Amino acid sequence: MRTIDSPELALIQTFVAAFDVAPPPAGPGDDCAVIHAAGRDLCITTDAVIEDAHFTLKHFSFEDVGHKALAVNLSDLAAMGAKPRGFVCALALPPRLRYGVRRIAAGMSRLARLQGISLVGGNISAARELSITITAIGEIGPGGALTRSGARPGDALYVSGTLGDARLGLSLLREGIRRGVARRQLRPEPRIRLGQICARHAHAAIDISDGFAQDLAQLCRASRAGARIDTVSLPLGAELRRRARTTERAVRWALTGGEDYELLVAVPPAGAAAFERHCARFGERVSQVGVVTSGAQVKFISPEGTTIAPPPGYDHFAGVRSRTD
Repeated sequence: MRTIDSPELALIQTFVAAFDVAPPPAGPGDDCAVIHAAGRDLCITTDAVIEDAHFTLKHFSFEDVGHKALAVNLSDLAAMGAKPRGFVCALALPPRLRYGVRRIAAGMSRLARLQGISLVGGNISAARELSITITAIGEIGPGGALTRSGARPGDALYVSGTLGDARLGLSLLREGIRRGVARRQLRPEPRIRLGQICARHAHAAIDISDGFAQDLAQLCRASRAGARIDTVSLPLGAELRRRARTTERAVRWALTGGEDYELLVAVPPAGAAAFERHCARFGERVSQVGVVTSGAQVKFISPEGTTIAPPPGYDHFAGVRSRTD
């Protein structure tokens, strides 16, 4: 399957072209930018959550919004193997929602305390819709940051946790259900500890935010490699299998659902067993789902052994699919 640049990626490339930038990870194109400073590498990322694009107040509490805004940024640090150190927050708030500030802060600060980090600055302004933009900073030893570009043919591809639960969670929220798997949509958990384990074993990594298939394509593009994924090996939760009703739908949600915020990593085959043991020692669930291949093709193999073509992942500017589909 040939990977195709998305409208969102094309816009990013158009914007970046106006600047004199270094290649990733020092410049744009990875989960974080990396700056060398005082014997350490600083990993810096920024992301926004925006009302009616990433959440609705019909389904999300203010505490959920605050948590998620920080979590999605910490997930980028996890993908680089970095230890979080602090963050700044820009809050754009409609005057009608001023009463929610304390609760947004409560949800965000609880996650910050769990990760041992602090708010170190930011900004607040009035806006027509609620949005929160966070810039998070982490650190790692010199040259230690994982990137998307290090995967090599023969590497084993692992994914953490389970896939598709956030997509199922969205459906449950629409049914008025906030418990169980619905929390994967409301309160994603950044895989910080796992990311630090991966930094010791993996060649490459990316966090799964726009759907497994799309983020795998990003990793393969950056590494100038392909991949073969056995869909029967995709880690699917019991509730997803039950509620999706068909294996085909469950696999489609796992491949394209987005917002799982799990990690996809490429591990050299000689180190795969040690990686699995290290993960098991700390209770981190990982599943091998395929291998990195030479060439540029990304193939998804069905349980029957045929090649399947999944639909694209989330794209802000595609115009044909939204995160809430």
